[in-house]
Amino acid sequence: MSTKAVESNTDPALIAHLYRRAGFGTTRDQIDQLSEQSYEDIVEFLLDPTPETGVPNDDLTRYLGGEAPHAYLAIWLYRMLNSRNQLQEKMALFWHGVFATGLVKNEHILSSSNQIEMFRRNGMSGMREILMDLAKDPAMIFWLDNNENHLGEPNENWGRELLELFSLGVGNYSEIDIKHASRAFTGWTFAQSPPLYPHGYYAADFLFREDDHDNGEKEFMGHKGNLDGGDIIDIIVEQPACAAFICRHLYNFFVADEPQVPSWNDLDPLDPELIDAMSKAFIDSDGEVKSTLRVMFNSDSFKNARSKKVKSPIEMVAGVLMLTGEHTDFKPGLAKYPQSTTFTMGQILLDPPTVEGWHTGKEWIDGGNLTERINFAVEEFSDGLSPGIKAIIDRIVASGSLETPELFVDSALDVLGPIAVEDSTREALIQFAANTEGEEERSRSIRMLRLIVSTPDFQYA
Repeated sequence: MSTKAVESNTDPALIAHLYRRAGFGTTRDQIDQLSEQSYEDIVEFLLDPTPETGVPNDDLTRYLGGEAPHAYLAIWLYRMLNSRNQLQEKMALFWHGVFATGLVKNEHILSSSNQIEMFRRNGMSGMREILMDLAKDPAMIFWLDNNENHLGEPNENWGRELLELFSLGVGNYSEIDIKHASRAFTGWTFAQSPPLYPHGYYAADFLFREDDHDNGEKEFMGHKGNLDGGDIIDIIVEQPACAAFICRHLYNFFVADEPQVPSWNDLDPLDPELIDAMSKAFIDSDGEVKSTLRVMFNSDSFKNARSKKVKSPIEMVAGVLMLTGEHTDFKPGLAKYPQSTTFTMGQILLDPPTVEGWHTGKEWIDGGNLTERINFAVEEFSDGLSPGIKAIIDRIVASGSLETPELFVDSALDVLGPIAVEDSTREALIQFAANTEGEEERSRSIRMLRLIVSTPDFQYA
């Protein structure tokens, strides 16, 4: 891991970085409050979600709910913006990308939303619990056809992806392992829920059919016996390859953009020392994700990895809304925002493109996507009437920083993050500030904010 010096534990820029990665951002006023704590204590707060008091489930369902994907996504986005348990929501998004399942096939919003609830509940627990819950999840069972995995007629879709994409990675298992793992999960299915009409959605429940389960001897990664699905998962989590694979996923999501997953067997990690340290924490804690995250967030490598990740569309949208402060209550219109990440930005929540999930990093950006992302941010900052933007402008004006172009730019960058930009970007912003001297303060500030959120620098977390 890097030993390069980093800022003080209470440095606002470091806290802003943590919340952009471990959450969906935060406001400058909230950062000031958090700065009174040590960095390590803030990490522990994020790692230990408390029973939610700020996001009442009954009110969410009453005001934002419904039996349609956009209604559930409005609820999820509300949680991203308002939950104190930011990392819990971010882990739900992380596992949604790794264990990709889509409405395009299952067409049952309650199963998809229940899966996200499962990730919210178990996302920082032990890897055994996570994989066992996943193996019994009706959305995943249907997505990878394990309901078609029968005694004497095994279906290998779930067994293959469990090893290839969910736990070990290519090159760390054999075709025989796939076949015997698939046999171990025969009979793991779900009970069919009642028809949608006329009563609405009902949850599908996991069902183990003993009469459809293969009780014969199996051989998996050097282990022999009458192995069932639980045995397979136990063996997987014990493998060093599992620790390395999951830790590389965590690094790619939280620290810095890696090459895409299919190349991992051929390309070394960007930061092998941090991956090794995280893997050791994973193994020493018997596969606990929380312990692994603690090592990652407290590492110098993480603290120094600023502007190393392209924001995903939902991170972009949620981060902008966090700044504008428009949806701290049940204001109508929240449901439209998840739709804004869809075809034009390239991310449809609850409907990843394939079992691989979304390709990340610079693959989020092309000419069309970038234009949509910039247009979205600029539009949300357009009139300066939202409570968050009013607070941002008040802070800029009160600081007296409009007196010189340099102070004006630095103040605006600080109150939007703090965020760092390239020298060339800062020079362009200073030039704009100089050209607008003499304009009305609030109007000038709005124009500066809109310019900052349209820069390439703003696309990075």
